[in-house]
Amino acid sequence: MVTAFIFFAHFMFVLYIFTKKWQDESISTALINVALITILFTVGWSISTSVVKIFFDSKGLGIQFNADAISLTLLSIAEFFFYRIYYREEKTTEAGTEK
Repeated sequence: MVTAFIFFAHFMFVLYIFTKKWQDESISTALINVALITILFTVGWSISTSVVKIFFDSKGLGIQFNADAISLTLLSIAEFFFYRIYYREEKTTEAGTEK
């Protein structure tokens, strides 16, 4: 169940970013952002799985929070902070300079 929720959250995030970038910039920018998110998700999941396997066996902490769910949770936390910085809105003043 945890794994399904994390996949659903990623799917909703991809849809949100795709729609936002398509409206603000162009379809090619939206597709590039989707590719970036997909690549970071797949590579990050394999790296976080390698790290989690050092500390936990495949059973993890229970039937709902196995090693895959732990690695996806670790990945989601890391992605949250990365995407928060990457997709930060730049604030502009009246003169048009960035703050």
